[in-house]
Amino acid sequence: MKKQPVILPACMHEGVNEAGCDEAGRGCLAGPVVAAAVILPDGYSHPGLTDSKKLSEKRREEMREIIMRDAVAWAVAECSADEIDQINILNASIEAMHRALRALGVRPGAIVVDGNRFKPFDNIPHTTVVKGDATYANIAAASILAKTTRDRLMTELHDEFPVYNWSGNKGYPTADHRAAIAAHGPCRWHRKTFKM
Repeated sequence: MKKQPVILPACMHEGVNEAGCDEAGRGCLAGPVVAAAVILPDGYSHPGLTDSKKLSEKRREEMREIIMRDAVAWAVAECSADEIDQINILNASIEAMHRALRALGVRPGAIVVDGNRFKPFDNIPHTTVVKGDATYANIAAASILAKTTRDRLMTELHDEFPVYNWSGNKGYPTADHRAAIAAHGPCRWHRKTFKM
C-alpha cells in the first residue's frame, strides 16, 4: 500500500500573511548561507510540500517552481562567507533571513522560523519552531527555496573551482571536500573561521 503524503498546515496563524523562514548552508565550509521567506495563501496545501531534506534534488526543483508560482510573496537573500567570518554563522543566518523578509513584496503580519533562535524583525511578532520545516508548509517552502538557490549557486561556483567538487558536495564538509582543501588550500569562497 502506497504511503500517503503528510499534508502540512499552511501556517501557524491564518489570516495574517504569516511568513515562514528557513536557511540553507549553515554547516558548510564554503559559500554563503542562504535564507528564504515565503508567505503562502491561507489554507494552502500541496502533497509534495515538506522539509527540503526529505526531497530528491529533482523533486525540490519541481517544488521550487510551484512555490514561486503559488506563493503570495517570496524572497531569497544571503550572507557571504566573508560576512559569516565577521559576525559568525548564527548571526549571518538570522541576518540573511532579515534580508529575505525585507525583500518580500508584502509586509508579513507574523513570522515563523525554523529552529530555536531568531532576532526581532521590524516589530513583527515571531515564533521559532524546532523542525518547523516538517511542521508548517510556509517554512517547508522557505527551506526548499533556500536549498535550491544555494545548490544552484554552489554548482555555478564549481565551474570556477572544480577541484573542490562543489557540484557534488555543495560546500559541505565531505571527505572529498576536506581532502581537496588539504591538497590545494582554501579559496576565496571558503569560510576562514570554520575548521577545515
